[in-house]
Amino acid sequence: MNKFVDLDTQRITLQSFLDGQKSLLERNKLGQFATPSPLAREIVEETLKILDQKNIKLLEPSVGTGSFILNLLDNLPIGSTVEKIIGIEKDPLYGEATKEFYENTHIDLNYIVSDFTELVPFETVNLILANPPYVRHHHISNKLDLINKVFSEVGIKISGLSGLYIYFILLSHAWLEDDGVACWLIPSEFLDVNYGRKLKDYLLKEVTTLKIHRFDTAQSKFSDALVSSAIVWYKKSIPPENHHIEFTFGESISDPEISKKVSSDDLLVENKWSRFPKNEIRKDNGEPKLKDYFRISRGIATGENNFFILSYDEIIERNLPLDQFRPILPRPKNLESLHILSDSLGLPVSENQLFVLDTILSIDQIERRYPSLYLYLQEGINKGVNQRYLCKSRKCWYFQEQRKISTFYCSYIGRTNDSKKSPFKFILNESKAIVNNSYLILYPLPSLEEALKENPKLASKIVNALNNLDSSCLIDEGRTYGGGMQKMEPKELGNVNANVIAELILHSI
Repeated sequence: MNKFVDLDTQRITLQSFLDGQKSLLERNKLGQFATPSPLAREIVEETLKILDQKNIKLLEPSVGTGSFILNLLDNLPIGSTVEKIIGIEKDPLYGEATKEFYENTHIDLNYIVSDFTELVPFETVNLILANPPYVRHHHISNKLDLINKVFSEVGIKISGLSGLYIYFILLSHAWLEDDGVACWLIPSEFLDVNYGRKLKDYLLKEVTTLKIHRFDTAQSKFSDALVSSAIVWYKKSIPPENHHIEFTFGESISDPEISKKVSSDDLLVENKWSRFPKNEIRKDNGEPKLKDYFRISRGIATGENNFFILSYDEIIERNLPLDQFRPILPRPKNLESLHILSDSLGLPVSENQLFVLDTILSIDQIERRYPSLYLYLQEGINKGVNQRYLCKSRKCWYFQEQRKISTFYCSYIGRTNDSKKSPFKFILNESKAIVNNSYLILYPLPSLEEALKENPKLASKIVNALNNLDSSCLIDEGRTYGGGMQKMEPKELGNVNANVIAELILHSI
C-alpha cells in the first residue's frame, strides 16, 4: 500500500476517535468539521493545477488531523518538493494527539498547538490549504480584539456578524508570499450576506481571485454540518483590470455541472454572488418588484415561543386572562391551510388556536389585576426565560414586539425536492392573527391598498398568483443553506418580480 494512503487511513481512524470525545453540539459550536479525505484529495488536485511553485511551503492554519497534508504529499507532481509544512491547531484535544501521530511518521511537520488568530506570522509560505472553523459570530468571545487586529494588519473593518472563517482568511494575508496561492473551504453564505461584503471586496481588490466553486446543497460534503460550502482559490497579487473569476457549481470540482467566467466589474455591483454560474448578471429592466407594492418585515420574535405562545386550552386551564393575549398563527409546517379564515371574533378558524402574550402592563399592575398571569410570569423567571437574549434586552422582559396584522404573510424558510415547487408559501389571512418570525409580513403600500379596497377579491388572486410563480423567481433572490434549505430575507423578497400583481391590478380596474 502507498505510504501516504496507509497513513491517511490511520489518520481517519484517529479523527473518528477524537470526534467521538465530543458531542455533535460541542463540535457545531466550535465549528469543527473535518475535511473528508476524498474531498481533500479533490481540492489538492485542483490547487496543484494552479500552483506554479516547485518548492512548496504549506500552511494549514486549522490543521486538525491534517487531511490536506497527507493528500498533498500523496499527489505531489514529479519534480516538486515540499520544503516546509506548518500546521496550527487551537484545540489541544486534536492538537496533542495529532502532533504525536505525525512525530511517528517521519514527516517534517511543524505542528503548533495554538490559536492561529492570535499568532504573529513567523514564516511566509507560498501555499495555504484550509478548512477554517465554521464558528458563528455569537460564539467568538474575543470578537472586538479580532476586528481591531484585522483592521490593523489588513486595513479592512469587518462586520461583527462575520463568522470566524472571515478572520482566518484576512489574517492569513501576512503569511502568504507574493504570488502565493490560497485555497479555502468555507461556508458559501459570504456570497450573499451583508457581512460578506468586506471579504468579497478583499477578493476583488487585494488578491487575484481565480475560481469559486459552490457545491450542490443536495450533495453535502459534511454529514454533520448545517451549512453549504464553497471553495475559493486566489493568488496574492493585485488583480489585473477587469479581471474575470471562474464560477463553477456541482458535486465535482474538476468536472462541474456548469461553469461561467464573471468580470470583476460586474461583481462589484452584484451583491448576490450565488447567482453564478447559473444566472446572468442582473440588469434593472424597470419591471415592477414586490417592494413596489408591499412593505416587508419579519414577524414577531418572542424570545421563547414555548413560554409566550399558548393554546386556548392552556390559557383556560391556567385561568389566564385571554384579553392579555392576541391570536397568532402556528409555524408554517403546522398550518392547516394557506387560506386563514376568520370566525366572528376575528380568530383564525383552526382546531388548535394559539395566542401570544401581548400585555403592556407593569408587573405590579399584573399582580393586582391578574394574579394567575403574575404567577405564570414568575414561572418564566424561575425557568430563566427573562434571561434569554431577546428578553433581557427589552424594557420589560415579557413585552412583545408590536406588529400590525396583514392580509398577506409568507413563509420564508423551507426546502423542496421538486424544482418546480417553491419552498416559500404565501398565505391569505382574513383573521386578526399575527405571525412569529418564521414568517414575513407583507403590508400593502397605498397604491395596492387602494386597489384592494376597490376590489376585495384581488387579495386572493394575488396570493394564488404568488404561489404559482416559477420557483426560480424566488430561489434566485434568496439564499441556500446546507441540506437544500432555502431562505428569503425581507429585502430579497422585495426584489422578486411582481409583473403578476401589476397585471392583476390592471385587469381589476
